[in-house]
Amino acid sequence: MNRSPKKKENDLFGLSQPEIHTALHAVLGDIPAYRAKQIYQWLYGRRAQGFPEMTQLPATLRSELERNFVIGSLKLVHQSVSVDGTIKFLFELYDGNQIESVLIPSEMRDEKGDSRRKTLCLSTQVGCPLDCKFCATGSMKLKRNLTAAEIIQQFFEVERITKEKITNVVYMGMGEPMLNYNNVIRSLHILTDPELEIIGAKRITVSTSGLPDEIRKFAHEKLGVKLALSLHATTDELRTKLMPINKAHPIKELLEAMDEYYKVTGIPVTYEYILFEGLNDSDADARRLAKMARRLPSKVNVIPFHRIDFTNPTGIGAELHPTSDESFIRFNAVLKSEGVHVMVRSSSGEDIEAACGQLALSKLPHPIAIEVA
Repeated sequence: MNRSPKKKENDLFGLSQPEIHTALHAVLGDIPAYRAKQIYQWLYGRRAQGFPEMTQLPATLRSELERNFVIGSLKLVHQSVSVDGTIKFLFELYDGNQIESVLIPSEMRDEKGDSRRKTLCLSTQVGCPLDCKFCATGSMKLKRNLTAAEIIQQFFEVERITKEKITNVVYMGMGEPMLNYNNVIRSLHILTDPELEIIGAKRITVSTSGLPDEIRKFAHEKLGVKLALSLHATTDELRTKLMPINKAHPIKELLEAMDEYYKVTGIPVTYEYILFEGLNDSDADARRLAKMARRLPSKVNVIPFHRIDFTNPTGIGAELHPTSDESFIRFNAVLKSEGVHVMVRSSSGEDIEAACGQLALSKLPHPIAIEVA
């Protein structure tokens, strides 16, 4: 099987159908376009792990593909299973760098007792350059962007390993998706291609810390996916302390970009808001957030703060604490009284450091961790 975790020049995985045709033509000469379409379908629609599986192709062509091309993959290094069913996957890339992906089951169950929703949290970068003070990934700094192939491979590998059908995808793992714009867009085009029937666009959410130019550009991609803005503060002073990117792109600028996104796409947006004790959890904060949310059809995801002590944070990062249960409930009540659609994000996977903001390649031992050779 010519399936390698190593990146090679002639790796077909991650290419679009026209790009596959171009790659074939460059190496094998005059190849009909319909052969590229067949290979495209085998790679993504049928999840072929090797060229011999592509039985629709002539044996001679399969042999040529086997000699000249590879189908890249990720190497599973480790997986940890939470008491709530969340699974964190540690993958190794072709160059030895590592990333984490998280599969989150819904609390809703069907008549057989199985989770109705399986949400995969994808990473888009190795590390992250934004240094948000509440996020463990920032402690890694940025190593590099992921390729479109490496983004898609997380989806395929998790389905293959778990034998579970992923129903929803969130680009909310390691990294800032809008700083890896082209590869994120390439991955979305393949994942949402109706001919491949991988996953519907309406079941995908891309989260950003706030790059207004990219948000506006994203609105015109016509992908049909959802957009979420990591807000976490209602004043520029606090948001800049928590998220240094706010100094370059303050809240007013971000909200205007979100307005344009909705105007162009007609898709309601999501605002993500982590509650920190004594910092952003007052009634006044809730009312300011409600005013922002009412600018356009939206919902607010209120998120518990998950400690990142294992990264040894300094400065304001070391001073962050989860708001009390009482304050959490009151904050949500104020938002609802102001007419805001509120969703409360769960703390799924917190015991294995897989909850929101905790991804940082932590290898702390867990009694329920499963080592994979």
